[in-house]
Amino acid sequence: MATVNPSSPKGQGTEKKPDFEFALARLEEIVGKLENANLSLDDAMKLFEEGVRLSRDCQKYLEQAEGKVEILLKKAGGEMAAEPFDPEAEENS
Repeated sequence: MATVNPSSPKGQGTEKKPDFEFALARLEEIVGKLENANLSLDDAMKLFEEGVRLSRDCQKYLEQAEGKVEILLKKAGGEMAAEPFDPEAEENS
């Protein structure tokens, strides 16, 4: 039985939740380390840069989830059906 690797390269799986949860857990870990005053400036800057990148990734995941919810709520006739969210298509409509 194959297992899902949350750190696998993007595009190999369609499920984003493990990537989001991994990024969020890592971001929380970074915040904890940055709150510790025993870091060198260089180490703190590296962690801060990684944290900013992870924060942007998490924000992107949340925006995609919000778009999917909006698609579900817009279905006519009360029929709920999920469909892939394409942010570029939404911008052009």
